[in-house]
Amino acid sequence: MIKKILISQPKPGSDKSPYYDIANNFGVELDFRPFFKVEGLSAKEFRQQKVNLLDYSAVVFTSRHAIDNYFKLAQDMRITIPETMKYFCVIETIALYIQKYVQYRKRKVFFGNSGKIDSLIPTMVKHKDEKYLVPQSSVHNDSINELLTNNKLHHKECVMYRTVSNDLTEDEKKNFDYDMMIFFSPTGVRALKQNMPDFVQGDVKIAAFGPATAKEVEAQGYRLDLEAPSKEHPSMTGALRAFLEKNK
Repeated sequence: MIKKILISQPKPGSDKSPYYDIANNFGVELDFRPFFKVEGLSAKEFRQQKVNLLDYSAVVFTSRHAIDNYFKLAQDMRITIPETMKYFCVIETIALYIQKYVQYRKRKVFFGNSGKIDSLIPTMVKHKDEKYLVPQSSVHNDSINELLTNNKLHHKECVMYRTVSNDLTEDEKKNFDYDMMIFFSPTGVRALKQNMPDFVQGDVKIAAFGPATAKEVEAQGYRLDLEAPSKEHPSMTGALRAFLEKNK
């Protein structure tokens, strides 16, 4: 019987999250506890990349972390970002987040519609004379670089933040009594192994979102009990609801 579930993500900002409906419908207790956290590079670390923020006329943002760390580094290095700077975001919610730092004007903030860089490319090509800076995490692949290069866009990738393990406290390890754990990235799975090398899965169910996360669960020697997205359940909440229904 599944009574207590660990979800390796930050707690939802809204009471309307489908996770809370699941908790009420199935009488399960949900704990939101990320196994890793994002940490910005210091100005000293960033300078080692020899990137000057003012050499670029546009910035490509793929996440809120990228926005936070771009403006934090500018402040730390006492750089004033010009009002003429253009911002290209992979989705509207990220574009709206820019309002935290600059006045939102449609003529300088652009966004895609899929959450992926691909949907942003046609807009970027229309502004092909811009010099694009792409802030990234220390863990990334070359897909953005290849896409921008193939579209003949002048660009530069740089690292502005990294993912680090958000270690469990001794109390958390001692009271680790979950019936199920849900992971959303390979980093989270590796962090579990790092924090609790002696963890024996037994009857504990493990769920993974995305093929890379699912692969990492098995690579770490754990049993994968639920994988999303699937054709029937594109979201983790949908897959979890069906799983709990089946295992009542």
